[in-house]
Amino acid sequence: MNLLQLQEKVKTKTKETTKSIFGFELEQITTEIPPKIEFGDIAFPVAFELAKLLKKQTGEKQNPREIAAKLKADLLELDFIQDIQIAGPGYLNIFYNRTNSLTKALDEDLLPNIENKPINDSSKICVEHTSVNPNKAAHVGHVRNSVLGDTFVRILRADGNNVEVQNYIDNTGVQVADVVVGFIYLEEKNLEEIKKLDSELGDKGIAFDYYCWDLYTKVGQEYQNNEDLMEKRAETLHLIEEGNNATAELADYVATRNVECILDTMERLSIRYDLLPRESEILHLNFWKKAFEMMKERQVIKYVEEGKMKGCWVMPFESHEGGEEHDQDKILVRSNGTVTYTGKDIAYQMWKLGLLGLDFNYRNFSQYENGKDVWITTAKENDSKHPEFGNADTVYNVIDTRQSYPQEVVKKGVATIFPDKGEDASVHLSYEMVTLSPDAAEELGFELSEEDKSKSFVEMSGRKGLGVKADDLINRLEENALKKVKKGDAERVSRGNSPLSETKKIEIAHQIAVGALRYFLMKFTKNTLIVFDFDEALAFEGETGAYCQNATVRINSIFKKLEDNALEIAPKLVTENQERVDEIFTEKEGNDFWSVIIMALRLEETIKQAISSAEPAVLAKYTFSLAKTSNLFYQKHNIKNEEDELKQAVMICTAEVAKKALTSALTTLGIQVPERM
Repeated sequence: MNLLQLQEKVKTKTKETTKSIFGFELEQITTEIPPKIEFGDIAFPVAFELAKLLKKQTGEKQNPREIAAKLKADLLELDFIQDIQIAGPGYLNIFYNRTNSLTKALDEDLLPNIENKPINDSSKICVEHTSVNPNKAAHVGHVRNSVLGDTFVRILRADGNNVEVQNYIDNTGVQVADVVVGFIYLEEKNLEEIKKLDSELGDKGIAFDYYCWDLYTKVGQEYQNNEDLMEKRAETLHLIEEGNNATAELADYVATRNVECILDTMERLSIRYDLLPRESEILHLNFWKKAFEMMKERQVIKYVEEGKMKGCWVMPFESHEGGEEHDQDKILVRSNGTVTYTGKDIAYQMWKLGLLGLDFNYRNFSQYENGKDVWITTAKENDSKHPEFGNADTVYNVIDTRQSYPQEVVKKGVATIFPDKGEDASVHLSYEMVTLSPDAAEELGFELSEEDKSKSFVEMSGRKGLGVKADDLINRLEENALKKVKKGDAERVSRGNSPLSETKKIEIAHQIAVGALRYFLMKFTKNTLIVFDFDEALAFEGETGAYCQNATVRINSIFKKLEDNALEIAPKLVTENQERVDEIFTEKEGNDFWSVIIMALRLEETIKQAISSAEPAVLAKYTFSLAKTSNLFYQKHNIKNEEDELKQAVMICTAEVAKKALTSALTTLGIQVPERM
């Protein structure tokens, strides 16, 4: 039984007692976590609310402490409550049965759905994240999107939700058109020549998406002085959107190869997808046409007859005009007849929510090492073996804050067309951008001016080539982590321990690097600007992924020093000697043990808080707090040298509960626990 279930039982009992003694039932009961473990495990300020209600009902002033005393007697009947203290003017401070809680924590998973098996199949959640333009390599900003989205998916699944992960591929957008312009008009290459180039790059160990990165920058610079090339851009974009021509075929190859590269990058961070919906199918399978007709039929869009938006179809909202700077975001169809991103996003959102009445065709795109398939949409023949996609009850779109207004248009647009679905079905998981500290920028090879060096952070621009490729960032983190691993291994060898193999060192360095990056990107709330710094991210002290990993490794090292069957004997001793264990928990060291256990037991509650607030940073903060509490326990109490056998058993069980919670929390954050640190 988890803490949330215990809380509900206390609330239910309180309502029953209130009705029995005072004749009415409370609709809502609030709870608080006391600031210190000595004050209890949970506090109910219910007596204050009852005093107000009784005065309103009877006209007589009631003493909250007396009310609390009446409630206390009935609540003590619950077998999981050890004690209740009335604090201050009427707080009910409840102390759970520590021994009982410990034994249950050892028998049960602290996170019941750690295997990611859906408990709730009746409803479906769709999370769309990453959605990198397939025109070049992913950069560090995309990594924040992907880590945020992937972590939220893991949190949702940990709570038993049925989650589908989508990565939208804008393969007909202007960014892809720019790279195609570069290949055709600057490098004068056709499709076969690009395929040959791709093969030659592979032989040299150069990634195709890296080559496209440089070409994209080159095209952007050329546009500034070449008006003819800008005209070619419009022509190229039109041909790509039209499809069934040589330019569209070339663009499809370029986009698909970049998608393959981007998926390889994300796999390094343990980020995976179920479906890759492509923009080309939204156009060619008439998704947009169907959505457009539905919007016109329901009169939620209008044709502008005059003014600067003359000839456009727009979706205005009186309550959310957004100002002149957002006028373009209201346009769904431009005066030249082309569809805007916002227009296509509305059609796509309608499909995700099962409201469009149309579906994609699908084919298998690739398969991960664990056998999980990745599917992609196609305008060609449909693979009948595909799973059911879309038709979600709720959709989370992970998109940066700069797209807040267009996302608002999408949400309100869908809700206006389908009022029964409402705005709550569409959620924008917005986030701020990632920048670099000047030190990090220089470490990655940027030449900074003295002015840039004096700034607190360095901004990036993909079009100007001022960006950090995600793979370069991961590579550098792995290199730095490997140096730490080798240094630590050498120190252990000097103390007589056997050395790690080179393969194991590389594996551990990768785990530390990924943990450092994922935790650094998660510890800040979504709407906080992140200034990435290598030394800060990889530090083994402070609020870092490595610190949380190391806390878990330390607990594992405790068990390695104990007898082989210690983990089997300890729970039996605790279960068979509960009265004596109760006494241990009341002794001076008892609060040290319980502070670790009660925090570990709050994992599921934390998961639910992260979901309700749509804020993965809640879980990251919890993980660090648990790691810090576990480290204090580890440093203060020497389990191996404890002479009291039963007390040692309690300490072993405490460490085991902490390890289970830390491992589950880190797994949910997408972070592995290394064998050594």
